[in-house]
Formats: sequence, C-alpha cells, structure tokens
Amino acid sequence: MKKWLLLLALFTPTIARANTITPQFTQGSMQSTTTTTQTIVEDIQHEVYGGDYSSWSGTNITPSAEVNGTSTTFSVTDTSQPFQLEITERTAGIIETIDIDRTITTNATTTSLSVFSQ
Repeated sequence: MKKWLLLLALFTPTIARANTITPQFTQGSMQSTTTTTQTIVEDIQHEVYGGDYSSWSGTNITPSAEVNGTSTTFSVTDTSQPFQLEITERTAGIIETIDIDRTITTNATTTSLSVFSQ
C-alpha cells in the first residue's frame, strides 16, 4: 500500500503553475536627466630667473668717467638743448614670480528621451 501511495504522489499534477505575463501597455516614453559637476582646483607657482643686465642710453649727456663706473657722474652737455638719460640695471636671480590660484567649476546636464511601442 505504501508503494501505491508513493507512485500516486509522483504522478499527481501540481497545483502551482507558471503563467506567462503579457505587457498591458502598447506605447510609452521614458525621460532621464543626468547632472554632473566637476571642480578643478589649481595652484600654479612659477619663477622666472635672469642674468645680470645693464643698459645706459642718453642724449646731450656727458659722463665724468667710464659709463658703468660706480662713482661716475653725468652732466648736461648743452644746457640750451633737451637731454635724456636712462640707466637700467638688474642683478642675476629671480626677476619675476607668478602665483595663480584658481578654481574651475563645470556643470553639465544631459537629458535623454526614449519613446517605445509594440
């Protein structure tokens, strides 16, 4: 009798069944929006080096000795005429320092639309 019950249990149809699901919509759409933010922080430090530089120029000027001498004096040659004297001197080393601190922020928004139908 136990054998018959076992066989009967094996060949009995099950009550739970899987049903297929059919979508109930025929068309639709979907919209997606993505927003991104990018921040870049920069700190730029730049030094420019140069060598010794000396320049003398002038009109209607007479030096008392060698032009680049430390004790040289300059006098106007003809006092009735205009005169000009330009002396430029620079020692070797750092001649310029550049410091840049900046923050760059970029915002981007992307919107996409998908339309579908059966």
